[in-house]
Amino acid sequence: MTGDIDGETTFFVVANDHAEQPPMRLGRLADHVRDYVRNASSENTRRAYASDWRHFDAWCRRNGMEAMPPRPQMIALYIAALAAGECGSRSSVGTIERRLSALSWNFAKRGLMLDRADRHIATVLAGIRRSHARPPMQKEAILPADLIAMLETLDRGSLRGLRDRAILLIGFAGGLRRSEIVGLDCGRGQTEDGTGWIEILREGILVTLRGKTGWREVEVGRGSADATCPVAALETWLRLGRIDNGPLFRAIAGMDSKVGAGRMNDRHVARLVKRTTLAAGVRADLSEAERTLKFSGHSLRAGLATAAEAEERHVQKQLGHASAEMTRRYQRNRDRFRINLTKASGL
Repeated sequence: MTGDIDGETTFFVVANDHAEQPPMRLGRLADHVRDYVRNASSENTRRAYASDWRHFDAWCRRNGMEAMPPRPQMIALYIAALAAGECGSRSSVGTIERRLSALSWNFAKRGLMLDRADRHIATVLAGIRRSHARPPMQKEAILPADLIAMLETLDRGSLRGLRDRAILLIGFAGGLRRSEIVGLDCGRGQTEDGTGWIEILREGILVTLRGKTGWREVEVGRGSADATCPVAALETWLRLGRIDNGPLFRAIAGMDSKVGAGRMNDRHVARLVKRTTLAAGVRADLSEAERTLKFSGHSLRAGLATAAEAEERHVQKQLGHASAEMTRRYQRNRDRFRINLTKASGL
């Protein structure tokens, strides 16, 4: 059987009908099960789902309803309120679908099932999609010229500047998500919260990452010039930051004097991209507010996908996409008519 304590699923194994407490050995196994359940989703996902659950629970209380058990009619009312803007600003279809996933996850943790295929939920959601669906909003890609200009805004004489240069270059050349960048360790198995590690080789850096569907390897080769080489930037950061074990990218305390021991938050990558694009004058034709919305940590991945002059399958592998179609969404300026099937068919 299962129970829920402090928001985490707890498994209780009962040896027989009369046992009140599991044997010690089974208790230890239950601890392992709890750890595996926790690791089934990323920390960011758990944090987002917990926030979504609080939002739903508050809506229920405001309307005099109980959040549990899950009732399809109540869920239908909730998503309709989200779409109509009765919970603040009007939620996008993507946000509503994410909140539904969060509710399913939270109910499942409590031993309950939310049937998203129930006609009350499915019909309302279909109507929301038809009424409010919009093309996905994509972050703008950072191209090589943009990245070089952004690097020039960083102080090469400070530890912060050296660290941030390495973050931008590794993020771009590896096509990494911001969580993947800050989740890296200097080597395998060095921390409990690490989601990958690096190995510096003569030809470049081999990055091993734990993704949603398993482990994958990403190769980051050496650049043609030291000023823009991600490997050289990382080696400089590690040497001057005196880092040889544990988290790769860390906070710096005081007046740029001491490198901390803890891992950086992935929000730093998004803030870094926004700050340096503004300082470098990238898309200066837009207002500052528009430029802030256009760029994020995802702009590094989109930049590599757009700028890399390589076969699509190589870009797909680097980004860790399961399909070529997903990779094409990241290629902002690709030549859509490079292969003309009309002419190829003889017309």
